[in-house]
Amino acid sequence: METKEFFVLAEVEASPYPAEIATALLLPKASVTVYVRNLVAKGFIRREIDEADLRRHRLVLTAEGTEARDRALAALAAEYDRRLARVTPQDRVEVQRILKAMLASPASGRTRE
Repeated sequence: METKEFFVLAEVEASPYPAEIATALLLPKASVTVYVRNLVAKGFIRREIDEADLRRHRLVLTAEGTEARDRALAALAAEYDRRLARVTPQDRVEVQRILKAMLASPASGRTRE
């Protein structure tokens, strides 16, 4: 699975419509269409008619898609942990502080949760 396909797959539950995925991931809609097509062909997601609006299709993870997403997340977490092990505990605290500052809302100064 390509990296961007993984990100699309990981976003499907939170954003079940391709346009929402494009917005959430800051990707062009045309690119998301290609990734969705590939993920459908691999059996990782399926399109379903949206009962609330029969003109729209929503995306749903298949069991295979959930397994693929979970395996990819586990591999990503393991690699992250491996790399983080190179960083001293003091530097980890500093990285965490920086990341929280980056996620802080400019208006409130509070972090998103």
